[in-house]
Amino acid sequence: MIRLLHTADWQIGKPFGSFDEERGVELRSARFAAVGRIAALAAERGADAVLVAGDAFDDNTVQDRDLNRVLDQMSGFAGPWVFLPGNHDAAITGSVWTRFAALAARRGNGNLFGADEPEPILLLDGRLAVLPAPLSRRHEGADLTSWFDHAETPSGAVRIGLAHGALENRLPEAADAGNPIAEKRAATARLDYLALGDWHGYVEIAERTVYAGTPEPDRYPSNEPGHVAIVEIDGPGEAPRIERVPVAHYTWAARTQRLDGDAGGLEAVLASFADPGRTLLKLTLSGSLPLRERVSLEETVRHWGDRFFHLDIRDDDLFDEPDEDDLDRIDVAGFVRTAIETLRARADNPADPDSEAARVAIRMAYVEHRRLTAQER
Repeated sequence: MIRLLHTADWQIGKPFGSFDEERGVELRSARFAAVGRIAALAAERGADAVLVAGDAFDDNTVQDRDLNRVLDQMSGFAGPWVFLPGNHDAAITGSVWTRFAALAARRGNGNLFGADEPEPILLLDGRLAVLPAPLSRRHEGADLTSWFDHAETPSGAVRIGLAHGALENRLPEAADAGNPIAEKRAATARLDYLALGDWHGYVEIAERTVYAGTPEPDRYPSNEPGHVAIVEIDGPGEAPRIERVPVAHYTWAARTQRLDGDAGGLEAVLASFADPGRTLLKLTLSGSLPLRERVSLEETVRHWGDRFFHLDIRDDDLFDEPDEDDLDRIDVAGFVRTAIETLRARADNPADPDSEAARVAIRMAYVEHRRLTAQER
C-alpha cells in the first residue's frame, strides 16, 4: 500500500492587506504553522510522500526568510515533498523555485522534489510515479495534463497526476477562466489518483480526482477550505481510500441575519461560535430597528468585536425606524421636536437623496440625549 498526503494552495507570503497590521501578521504566521501541522500529520500517519498541488507561494517574490521558515516547518516530515508550480508561483525564469531548491540543498534537505518539468517523478524505488503538469505562466489556454495519457511508467507503479487548474464542467463557471484540465483525465491517463490545486475548498470532484483546498482559509468561503487529503492506494488500478482531515487554525465564516424591531437575536448568533478568538466572521444584517434597539445592537457589536479575531459587520440593508417611543425618549418639544419629525419624514422616504443622512442625524440626537441624561444622573 502507498499512503500520500495531498495538499495545495498554501500561498505563503499572502499579504492580507485588508486587515490591520496586527491581524495581518497573525494571519500570515498561521500559514507557516499550517505547514508544520501538515508535516506532523504526514509523520503521524506514516505517509510515503506529501504532494503539494501548486501555489505553495503567493508569488515569485517571496523572501528567502519566508522560504527558510517553510523549510523549518517541513522538517517534521522526512519523506519526499513534491512541489508543483501553480499560477501564483509559476515556473518562470527567476522563479521562487530556483531559490527554494538552493536553500533546501544548502540546508541538506534532500527530500524536496520540484515538479517543474512535464516528466514522471519516480519515488519509492519506482513503486510511485508522479505525473506533474507545472505551469510556466499564470494563465494557460491548453490542457497541460494531456501528456499524462501517453506517459510511460514502470510496470506495477501507482500512477498519480499532479495538476493546478480548473477541471472542466465541474467547477462554477467563474472558476473556468484558464488552466483547463480535462474532466475525465484520471480515466484517460489511467491514473490511480489525480491531485488537484487551485480551488480553495476541499472537494472530491470526480472519480479518483480531488481538490485538497487550502489548509488555512484566506477568505469567507462558499466551499470547504481548511483540510488536506490522506490517500491510500493498495496498488495500480485499485480504488483509492480518501480521507478529508481538518488542519486549519482559523475559521472564516459568513452569516446573514434579519433583525425586525428587536436586536436581541444577534446575541445568540454571535454566542453560537465555539471559539470566537479564532473566528473571522462576516455578518450581513438586514431589516429595521427602532433607535433604542439600534443602540443596543451597537453595544452588542462592540462587546463581541473584542472577542472575535475579526468581526466584519455589513449593515447597508439595516435601517433605522424611529417610533414614537424613540422620539418621546429624546424628550424634546417645540422647534426641536418639529425638526426631529422633519428628519423622520425624510428618513422614511427612500426617494430622498438625504434619507440616510436623516437617519444618522436622528440616531445621533438619540445617542446624545442618552449621554446627557446619563451625566445628569
